[in-house]
Amino acid sequence: MNTMSGMYTMSESLSRPTQLSTLRALMAIARKDWHQFWRYPLNAVSSVLQPIVWLTPAFFMGRAFSVNGQAQGFAAYSGTTDYMSFILLGTALSNFIGAVFWGMGYSLKSDMDAGVLESNWLAPVSRPLLLVGRTLTSLLTTFVTSLIMLVLAGLLFGFRPTGDVLAAFLTVAPMLIGLYGFGFAFAALVLIMREANTMVDISSFLVGLFSGQSFPVNSLPRWLFPIALAVPLTYGFDAVRGWILKTRTILPLSTEVLVLVVFMFLMMALGLTAFRALERRVRMLGTLGQH
Repeated sequence: MNTMSGMYTMSESLSRPTQLSTLRALMAIARKDWHQFWRYPLNAVSSVLQPIVWLTPAFFMGRAFSVNGQAQGFAAYSGTTDYMSFILLGTALSNFIGAVFWGMGYSLKSDMDAGVLESNWLAPVSRPLLLVGRTLTSLLTTFVTSLIMLVLAGLLFGFRPTGDVLAAFLTVAPMLIGLYGFGFAFAALVLIMREANTMVDISSFLVGLFSGQSFPVNSLPRWLFPIALAVPLTYGFDAVRGWILKTRTILPLSTEVLVLVVFMFLMMALGLTAFRALERRVRMLGTLGQH
């Protein structure tokens, strides 16, 4: 075991931090990222306007294929003719996927490039909690910008939530916690491969694609539909739309919520196990700080 690995072992042998000190560490990380985010205010404006720019062609394309203002073909798959609200909800939820993936995976790569990853991880704070701290600001800014996006899109495109918003919000909670399990496993791959940009782009795109970010998953070809059903986030997207837009869901809503709760516990366990195993591996190899 090299010197740096030995330093980590000594750090792990220190007494565990109290809950209060851990909370202080998380808040310190979040405050630092918050200040850094607002150093570039145009990024905040861009995060609101870019989705609207991307969705504008979809709005007019849907109008072009509608009959008397009703997207009947879309309704045959989803149970609603309000295709724009369907897409907007998927876009808002997919923003959180990006926030967790970029917050965990890309933050590791940034620390590697800056040469501070090893020194940061010598702090007597759980490393998974350090990763969680790097996502707190991302989640907060994502929530705010997504809310503003939905308000603006409502004015421009006619976003019309007609169902139970509170139930949808409660449904998002286990989905988001389960997504952290994905994030931990993804961060472990970043440690091994020392690459984040391409991996984040590909993984977030594939997860969004197969979970039905912009379309009903039952419109996929038969050979791809089982893949969508195997992605737990599919049921999160489907349930939120079912609560808010009263769309026709793949499974009964209560069943989909149960799937999300099971997914939450399962993915957190698998993600943390993968992260700890691969983190131990890179420490033994002495490649933690390489980039």
